[in-house]
Amino acid sequence: MYFAALLARTEDGWEASDLELDDVESLSDLIDLARSAAVDDDTVVALIEQEDTWFGVVRVDGEEDPRYFVSSASAASRSSYGSMLTDELLGKDDEDDELDELDLDGTEDGEEEVVASYADNESEEEDDTDDDVRAGAEPVPSGPLGDPRLLDDLGVSHKQLMTLDGDALSEIADSLGATEVLEGVR
Repeated sequence: MYFAALLARTEDGWEASDLELDDVESLSDLIDLARSAAVDDDTVVALIEQEDTWFGVVRVDGEEDPRYFVSSASAASRSSYGSMLTDELLGKDDEDDELDELDLDGTEDGEEEVVASYADNESEEEDDTDDDVRAGAEPVPSGPLGDPRLLDDLGVSHKQLMTLDGDALSEIADSLGATEVLEGVR
């Protein structure tokens, strides 16, 4: 089960709104919703959490490029909303297109013999993994991924963000001074 909310900064503090994930089919949809919640192009923070397994933070400042952070990339990559974030952070779509265009096989001159002898010593299952790596698939890191400093200027240090677990969104809201408004949409 997911919980998601938008926190929009205003002159008077933070305003929170429930983020209807049913309306979000892509990361672009999420960014558009965040921008539409902004007051005078001020900062909007989208918070997403899946049952204390992982949490994600998306920061949108006006028309600037959004910034992202995911607490556990491997856990997030196994969920529909989390995979949108991890794919963006890993550049999977752009990387895959680029590899197809260039037709790279993952080896450099003189490297084929080493790869072939290594593959001969591996089991069938490990060969499949090796083929994925040669085809350009990048393993998803097990820990945090993204910009841990995206909330530094708002009162949540990168060190704090990197160590949050459990009810992380409440701790973020507390540091932002938005606990009451976030609890209002829970």
